[in-house]
Amino acid sequence: MNITPLWTDQYPRPDDLPISSDLPSEVDVAVVGSGYTGLNAARVLAKSEATVAVFERNTMGWGASSRNGGMATPGLKQGISTIYKKYGAEKGMEFWKASVDAIDLIENIVNEYNIDCDWARVGHVALASKKSHVAELESYANWVGKEFGHKKRIIPRDQIKDEIGSEYYYGAISDATSGGIHPAKYVFGLVRAVGNLGVSLFENTNVESIENKVTDFHIVTSRGDLKAKEVVMATNGYTDSTLPGLKPKVIPVGSYIIVTEPLSKELQDELSPKQRMYYDSKWFINYFRLTPDGRMLWGGRNDLSVDLDLEESSTILGREMRTAFPQLEGVPITHSWSGQLGVTFDLMPHIGKVNGVWYGNGYSGHGLSIATYLGTELGLLISGQKERSPFQEISHQTMFFYRNKPWFLPMASRYYRLLDWLP
Repeated sequence: MNITPLWTDQYPRPDDLPISSDLPSEVDVAVVGSGYTGLNAARVLAKSEATVAVFERNTMGWGASSRNGGMATPGLKQGISTIYKKYGAEKGMEFWKASVDAIDLIENIVNEYNIDCDWARVGHVALASKKSHVAELESYANWVGKEFGHKKRIIPRDQIKDEIGSEYYYGAISDATSGGIHPAKYVFGLVRAVGNLGVSLFENTNVESIENKVTDFHIVTSRGDLKAKEVVMATNGYTDSTLPGLKPKVIPVGSYIIVTEPLSKELQDELSPKQRMYYDSKWFINYFRLTPDGRMLWGGRNDLSVDLDLEESSTILGREMRTAFPQLEGVPITHSWSGQLGVTFDLMPHIGKVNGVWYGNGYSGHGLSIATYLGTELGLLISGQKERSPFQEISHQTMFFYRNKPWFLPMASRYYRLLDWLP
């Protein structure tokens, strides 16, 4: 079993990416982080004729942007009805619309830059893991249809075989809006696109400090120093203390994935008759899909830490997978890997500033679509093409007990396991 991501095993970082060698003395915008957020901010800024440099401490797209499950689904981590009640109907509509528009945005980017990344609008199914969750899913589907005109289909248990080859679930709702992608192909396609737009790209370059000089920023990197008129921190779940005050705003949480060897076409059709993507209703959510080459991918957060042993993770996730799909008993698991999500205390994504530096973070497992969207929003805001975003207009909650290490995650893990155990 490999403990590396399937995606980059299948599609390693291309040798011909347009990586820069000479550090400029000054740019309009410096972007820290080369995932979906940073690259999309750079994309928009470069198209507005700004000079942009992207800095990555590892290789381009190294973090969650090349490690995720490749699923883009509507909604945010925080429940939309809770968002509606907390922020009001107008903001609630904006946040929901943004989550749907984010999926269309991926498709537009893929088409505009001819990124070959197995993008497909196959839809998803949300599955009730308990009887008590059936009514909740149905209520949610009806509410979204009434408030937003967004169609979700309610699937009773006796019809669930049309959507999934499992008898484990009690009911479901489906949504045709969602899309699946090969994350590594997408992120490397973005790298190539922004490089071709004139963005300077620097790998294996650590940003050591950022100093606000009022009229500009002085940035110290492991490659040298430069000035920038604006700076974007696009580090999400990999945020460190480089910019004091940012780390307390985002909590790193581990998400873990396994994949099987390629399955026969007959077994693929049995497990996923419509090639859907899936997630269940557990607090420790499981999400899964068939990969473009016909493997079962199974992901989850059975442990919130970022350093769970990947052999142990494979055992835990494999047990969950075979509970849902007994047909996979004995099928080898070929890869087990992890990535770090950025989670906020209010479970909302945020755009903001710390000491004059822009940031976007807090996607909480919706990073494929929402990071693409917020990166684009950041680019539009900085270039003056937009005056506002709802993601910058809500308070970014912090807690007095979290400044550096998320010591409370083991307690949260035990609590969520208890909730999943209760009927």
